[in-house]
Formats: sequence, structure tokens, C-alpha cells
Amino acid sequence: MEFSDDMLNLSINKAARKIKKRETSSLYNSLRSIYEDSAFVAEIRGLWPDLPLVANLRCGLWYAPRFDGTCYFKSTDGHQNNWSFSTARLNLHLAILSGQRGGCIIVDSTRKGKRFPDSMSKTIPIWCCVLNRGIYNHLQREGQSTNSDWDTSLHLPLWIPQTEKASIESRLPQWIDQFKSCGADISSLVHYLKKPLRPLWISQNTLIWLNEVPSYQSWDFTPVILISASGQDGLVKQLVQAEFSWRYIPGAGDDEESWARGLTPDLFWKNAFTIVDSGPEACNRMVSEIVEKDRVYRAQRGEYFPQVKVCVTKSMPAEELGIRVNDSSEVYLKNETNLADGKGVFWIGSTCVAVASILDVSDKSVDFDCILNCDAGAKISINVSSDGYLNLPIMSSKIDRFSLYRSLPSAVNFAKSHLLGGKRMLICCQSGEDISICVCLAILTCLFDESGNFDGGESFKQKSITKWEMRKRLVFICNFAINARPSRGNLKQVFGFLTSEEIALTD
Repeated sequence: MEFSDDMLNLSINKAARKIKKRETSSLYNSLRSIYEDSAFVAEIRGLWPDLPLVANLRCGLWYAPRFDGTCYFKSTDGHQNNWSFSTARLNLHLAILSGQRGGCIIVDSTRKGKRFPDSMSKTIPIWCCVLNRGIYNHLQREGQSTNSDWDTSLHLPLWIPQTEKASIESRLPQWIDQFKSCGADISSLVHYLKKPLRPLWISQNTLIWLNEVPSYQSWDFTPVILISASGQDGLVKQLVQAEFSWRYIPGAGDDEESWARGLTPDLFWKNAFTIVDSGPEACNRMVSEIVEKDRVYRAQRGEYFPQVKVCVTKSMPAEELGIRVNDSSEVYLKNETNLADGKGVFWIGSTCVAVASILDVSDKSVDFDCILNCDAGAKISINVSSDGYLNLPIMSSKIDRFSLYRSLPSAVNFAKSHLLGGKRMLICCQSGEDISICVCLAILTCLFDESGNFDGGESFKQKSITKWEMRKRLVFICNFAINARPSRGNLKQVFGFLTSEEIALTD
């Protein structure tokens, strides 16, 4: 049988794509690439050691063994013709931290062959500009004196075309109006930010004269130094050592679900030297053992930590499978209870409602009167009365698009019955960032007024809830729960519940 040239070329191209996909999905290649890139991050951090190092979730967390904080800026908010200023991701804690410490260093990376992800080239510059103008306008409205040199310009990297910059600038007024009306605590920003925010970009291609590094105190702005940890895709490296070779992957920390096999940044850095020295052949088995050992350790302490299941794909041969932040008390201005708890237990103002991850509270002796557990199969070792505990096994919106919606009536009525007596309630889920935040949003909207005072639903009955009203309540929560990252699918379910005619609050 004869094959045409087109058929032959197609087969060769398809085979090449499979080979490349297998190489770039290698667990060892990813971890070794992260390890090599972390040296660059450490080098830049050493130039300004007094500035806090902040990871842009989630990719940035892989590139250093320890961070002073986290932030959440999405690249999609900076995509061409999709520019946005998100009031759901205000990151005000980052602005306050920058004001307190004189600036910050943010770490992220990208796989897409760019020097910087869009989160750094456009999303964060937009954020800096909107906050600067919001502070300036606030001072003007309050009649307070303003620095005549206060910079309200939009600063973008030089490679962004002027036409794109003009399009972004045309949308700034509406974003500033949204920032003003969303309920953000601008007065706190005014108190701590004495100089305007301004982004600076550093990549592995940046040339820095080490004997001429300026002091950040000498600048007339608060620097937001953006480190893109990885080299560009065009600089593909096949590195050979005495025992083995490995392929460098730019932005290897991105999309960890597709390659990490249950390994977390924290577990990686606790075992980094051992993993890197193991080589490609032993890496998968070693990572599987580390993940399983950590799972068993958590299970023995009563924590819920399911086994990691690795799906075998056509591009993943069976032989590749194994056996199976923050010490700055000033940052949490309104949430001093966080410091006493030592981890992520976030009290929402004076509402007597707290949100947290199950992993952060399962071994804590925190004084809760009732617990609303929103995770399937999780166990909590905190003792409460039988009528003060409710488990709602809420699934991710990617698995069940209506799981949260169906559970919210029970959650709200449970909260009302206990908050009436002034009890302290904990809402928790596996991450403490999504489902628990959305349940808290529904409870605060239904049972509290705009000032955060419990009224049992009286104000909710007298007004119709709009998306903007719900967004303002979410901003209120994010002022305290700084790690909140509710998904769009779950927020849609909350809004559907709040606007439905089926809500019946028990008396």
C-alpha cells in the first residue's frame, strides 16, 4: 500500500506533537524547571530583601520556599479586548502591605512564550492605576491636601502597543466608579499608602547592574516589582547531566492539576533537594510516596485528605505512574483574631461568622458554638453540640452545577437559628477559598443589613438583590477573608438563590 505525502506528513506531525506533549508533561521536567527558576527569584529578592515577597496564586507559589503573602490577579482580566478591573479580586491587603513595607515583590510565570503573563503586563498595572486614582479622588472629596505629584497615570510595559493602551485608558473612568461604589475601604488605603503604586517589570532577560541597584526608599512611588520567574519558550533548553538529561519547561508551575499528582508547593520545598537529585526515573515514585505519606499523616490526625488519583491518558505511558503565610501582624488590620488562631481563620467583621479551610481548623481549639461544614466526607475534631453541627456535602460547580444552590436554604436557616442567640459560627470547606465564601455570602446577604448587623432577614425581605448589591457584600467579606477566591459558577448559584422566589426563612 502506498501513502500520499500528505498522509505521511500528518503522521509525522502527530507523532511529534505527542512526543512534545509527553516531554512537557513530565513531572521531573516540571519540578526541575521550577527549582532552576527559583534561583532567579531568590537573586532578585536579594536585591531588595526588606520588601515582602508575594506569590500570585496559584502558579507563583511554586517558585520560592517561603512567601510573605499571596495575591490573586487573573491573566484573563488583561487579555486583549477583555480588560477588566475585578471588584471580586480587589487585593486591598496587598496595597496596604505595600504601603506598610514600602513596596512589594510579586512572583508569577507563564507558559505561553511571553516574557510576562497578562496578569503582570496589564491586570496589575490597571489595578495600580485604579487604586491610585481612587485614593486621589477620595482625598479631593474629603477636602484633604493631596500631593501635587501624586501619579495617576496608567503605566504599562513598553511592548504594549499605544492603541491598546488608549483602549484601556478609555475604560478607566468606569472602573474607578465601580471601585468607589463597591464598598471598598479606601480610607485604609489613604492611611497607609503615602506614595502612589507603580509597577516595575523584571524577567530573566532584564539587565541589572548589581553595583547600581537603587534603594526603593529613594523612589517617589511605592514599587510593585513584578518578577516573571521563567525564561521564554523560545529559549528551550535540553540539559544533560552525568546521570540523566531533562527538558526545561517555561512556566512549569502553571496548571498544576495536569502534572503535580497531588504534590503541593509546600511539600515540594520540604523535599526539594531529594526530588531534584532523584532524576527522572525515580521522581514519579518518590513524589507518590511523599504525597501518600503526607495523606496518611493528616488522616491519623483526623483530617480529611483523600487519595490522589492520577488519570492515565494516551500521552502518559503506564510506566510513568508511581505507586500511588504570614508573620506581619500589621497586615490583618481588621482581623486580629487571625493572629491568635495562627492560620487562616477569618472572622468577618463583628458578624460572629468565620470562614476557614478544614485543614486549618481541624486541630485547633477555637471557641466555636456551631459549625457549618460544606465539604463532602470531611471530619472536624472541634467539639460542638449535635444540634450545632451541620454537614452539607456541597460539590464543586464543575461536578454539579446546582449542588450549592440546593444546599443554601438549609445553610441559611441553620445560620439564622444559631446567630439569633449571638453564637459564634464557623463556615468551612476544603480550601476555605470558594464554597465556604459563597455560603457566607448567601448568609450575610439574607440575614444581615448593609452595615453588617444581624437583623434576621428583615432588610433582605424589603429589597430586591442585584448583582451589584451581591458584589458589594462579597467585597465586604474579602476585606476580612483575604484569601477568598469564589468561582464564577458558584457565584452564579448564590445569585440564583438570592433572586429566587423559593426562599423561606424560618422564624
